[in-house]
Order: sequence, then C-alpha cells, then structure tokens
Amino acid sequence: MPQKKEKYTVIYPEYFMSRNTKAEGRRVPKKLARATITVEDIEKAVKSLGMNPVVEKDKSYPRFWFKNRGRVLVSSTMPKTELLKKIGQVLPK
Repeated sequence: MPQKKEKYTVIYPEYFMSRNTKAEGRRVPKKLARATITVEDIEKAVKSLGMNPVVEKDKSYPRFWFKNRGRVLVSSTMPKTELLKKIGQVLPK
C-alpha cells in the first residue's frame, strides 16, 4: 500500500511584498509586508517558528511567471492566512 503523500502549504515572496496590491498577490497586511524579500528570508522565518521548510528556487508565482523568485513549502496544519501572519511577524525588517 502506498504511503500517504504529505501536504504542503505553498508560500511565495509576493505574499509579503509591500509594493504589491492585494490583487497582485500580497496576502498580509501592509504593516507585516516588506519592500524586498527573498525565499531565504522566508526560510529563516519559518525555521524560527519551529517548522521545516522546503525551498524551491526555480519556481515562480503564477501571476509573475517571468520572475523566478522561488517558493517555500511548509508542512503545517494551521490555516494559510494564520501561517502567513505568523511568518510576517518574524520576518526581518
């Protein structure tokens, strides 16, 4: 019998970029957003929350398919919006 595949929450840097509007993909309030952010910043923030992230640097946010900023996969049981707010709170300023 095959093992059950683990579910991941996908997190893109665009979720935390303050210059993006909500329509362009920002998913956190402006007070938690940053001007510039990398997948390495998100990876450090997720690790500080005690989770194990998986970084995929060759992926891109679908709306901005031409910018390969990468993405982070996180195995988490909490709702995505709650997870994004927690990550936004521990991101470097």
